[in-house]
Amino acid sequence: MRIAMLSPIAWRTPPSHYGPWEYVVSNLTEELVKRGLDVTLFATGNSLTSARLVYVAPRGYEEDKNLIPKVYECLHISQVFEMAEEFDIIHNHFDFLPLTYSKMTKTPLLTTIHGFSSPGILPVYKKYNGKVYYVAISEADKNPELNYIATIYHGIRVEDFKFYEGHGDYLLFFGRIHNDKGTYEAIEIAKKIGMRLVIAGIIQDREYFEKFCAPHIDGERIIYIGSVGPERKSEILGRAYALLHPINFDEPFGLSVVEAMACGTPVIAIRRGSMPEIVKDGETGFLVNEKEEFIERIKSVKELDRRKCRAWVEKRFTVARMADEYIDVYRRILEKEKREDVRPWGFYEVLSDKEDHKVKRITVYPGHRLSYQRHRRRNEHWFILEGKARVTLDGADFVLKKGDHIDIASGTWHRIKNEGEGNLIFIEIQSGEYFGEDDIERLEDDYGRIEK
Repeated sequence: MRIAMLSPIAWRTPPSHYGPWEYVVSNLTEELVKRGLDVTLFATGNSLTSARLVYVAPRGYEEDKNLIPKVYECLHISQVFEMAEEFDIIHNHFDFLPLTYSKMTKTPLLTTIHGFSSPGILPVYKKYNGKVYYVAISEADKNPELNYIATIYHGIRVEDFKFYEGHGDYLLFFGRIHNDKGTYEAIEIAKKIGMRLVIAGIIQDREYFEKFCAPHIDGERIIYIGSVGPERKSEILGRAYALLHPINFDEPFGLSVVEAMACGTPVIAIRRGSMPEIVKDGETGFLVNEKEEFIERIKSVKELDRRKCRAWVEKRFTVARMADEYIDVYRRILEKEKREDVRPWGFYEVLSDKEDHKVKRITVYPGHRLSYQRHRRRNEHWFILEGKARVTLDGADFVLKKGDHIDIASGTWHRIKNEGEGNLIFIEIQSGEYFGEDDIERLEDDYGRIEK
């Protein structure tokens, strides 16, 4: 199974500190490679992966302000679709823009919808509804006007998060600083109950931060520590008394909520969006309807068993479970989208099909070869575009490289093998009286296709 994994390019994959979509893509990619899937990751050039990496942008445009976002987004997305025929599935994590390329390829497109930034983007999803496949990241984030092939919760590598058994002595806000996330509400709650608050996250809305948050930050009771990378995340999350999540929007998921529970830290969250699907009320934290309820629930946090927080994540939010569910979706898509142009050794694209000729662009995977065969009613001419080929004609071997070509007369036993490390790509020009796929007589075949 060959998967093209299309990651965003705002940040590196995986991110060095912030970048939730890139973080999920990395987790899934590495687990799929571990399972033996052939994954090509389309991400930034400085990304870290065990998959094959293809990139246009050297770094994330949020990390290098010299990169114009729209320019590199267009180049990045077009790159995967120009290579689309090399893959069985394109798995898009890049929001709605790649959908507009979907009719340019026969390769199925699966899009994980990481949330709707605005109702204004819905028309793009509606236009391609039923033509591509959508995955929701929570039941709460499903739009009733769209069809989904599955709901798959994000998964984390739980082993990367240290478990802390003791209750900490500070409250924690962990996320982007924006009104949506309720940073100011977390400050108000901490002040009312008289507990220290640590704020960790990028400043996404500078005006909001300066007006509502900065005046309260004193370095003692209200502390801002900036964005926290992987090396400090467990400690900051695990040593907290509770994670405050007073959101002002219907959050599609909430990675910080899952990560906090993995460290044993209970979560107190507004009952909106996906929170009832992620937090087990009364066991791994509390769900409340308004910020005034936070005060009473904070007092009850010590009654919760932090080990149950960890066990809840191990049961529902692991990378292994996420990968299992995506692999199942891939298989279901491939079953629905069986392509006649896909073969065990590779695939082909018909460039021209006329009464007097037929032209194919053929790709052969590394180490694979076509059957040893002949045609009775057509001649062929092969021109090598990319890679290294060993061509056998009536028992004689010829090594061809890029730019080389060879003729195969009708009745000649022939085969081609990819002896390079990358894909072998060649043009096949057929001439004669008949070009049907049934004009094949096989003498040897690696895939059991010889009729007896």
